[in-house]
Amino acid sequence: MGTYFLNLSKNKYTFSAEPVRVLVTGAAGQIAYSLLFGIAKGDVFGKDQPITLILLDITPMLPVLDGVVMELQDCALPLLREVIPTDKEEVAFKDLDAAILVGSMPRREGMERKDLLKANVAIFKSQGAALEKYAKKTVKVLVVGNPANTNCLIAAKSAPSIPKENFSCLTRLDHNRARSQVAMRCGVPATQVKNVIIWGNHSSTQYPDVHHCKVNMAGSDLACFAAVKDDDWLKGAFISTVQQRGAAVIAARKLSSAMSAAKAICDHMRDIWSGTPEGEFVSMGVYSSSNSYGVAEDLIYSFPVHIKDKQWKIVDGLAINDFSRGKMDATAAELVEERDTAVTFLSA
Repeated sequence: MGTYFLNLSKNKYTFSAEPVRVLVTGAAGQIAYSLLFGIAKGDVFGKDQPITLILLDITPMLPVLDGVVMELQDCALPLLREVIPTDKEEVAFKDLDAAILVGSMPRREGMERKDLLKANVAIFKSQGAALEKYAKKTVKVLVVGNPANTNCLIAAKSAPSIPKENFSCLTRLDHNRARSQVAMRCGVPATQVKNVIIWGNHSSTQYPDVHHCKVNMAGSDLACFAAVKDDDWLKGAFISTVQQRGAAVIAARKLSSAMSAAKAICDHMRDIWSGTPEGEFVSMGVYSSSNSYGVAEDLIYSFPVHIKDKQWKIVDGLAINDFSRGKMDATAAELVEERDTAVTFLSA
């Protein structure tokens, strides 16, 4: 595949910054189709930050990838300096600043979960090894492809010289879903809802927690339970709605979430690059080492985090009641089981 240069910067636009090199895998797929425009126009890495996009997909998808490249060219975006479509890991992972790993093996009808794990271990072991060999050691890696938490752990284990803290998985879509549900219930914009938490796995065991959430109503921050005034809903239908939202989208659309997933990816990477507002936290699947919530070591588990200077820190000291503890432990148990199964394939 060729390399496509976009020379718009020689005309009206001049930028002094070096381009950031951003990889998107599964780049011919529907999530990437919704994602690439946002990255390329500056929504993620900054409005004056030039971008080099590297697009990786499997060989049969290269003709589709050519069409995606044509569309990116036709957008005439001033920040987009270069687009590199490829099916080769040694090209895709070279000198990366950011890697967004969207592509994974989807679960097919009749497929056992262990077979899904086995197929994805092979993919993310290979991509982790490619990160180790070719990418910058400062690369920030976001795993989107499911099962995202365990795929992220496998990639991190396969790139031992890159800090584990540089790896995260996407639970921001679940976080955004939770904010939106609360906002709709209270009749306010989603921007008025902050500090929801997604604990655990990006699966139906995840725990959307609003015990520390604030809702701004009429200029005052209220505790979520006081704003919603429906404890049964917050402890029942709210949780199950967020947990099952992906399946509900598939049932309605006959396709998995793409637009909302792309928006969540942009939110997640923008916060890594630019930080989170003071007093606010977001949800990310991160390495569980040295957490204060009793979550087992050596997992990628979704926690509330603050981000500053491109470094995340788990928010410590939040009170956890018995209701929350049971749900946090249940999703952790699922992750331990996934990890233990995946690790057997990793060493095979």
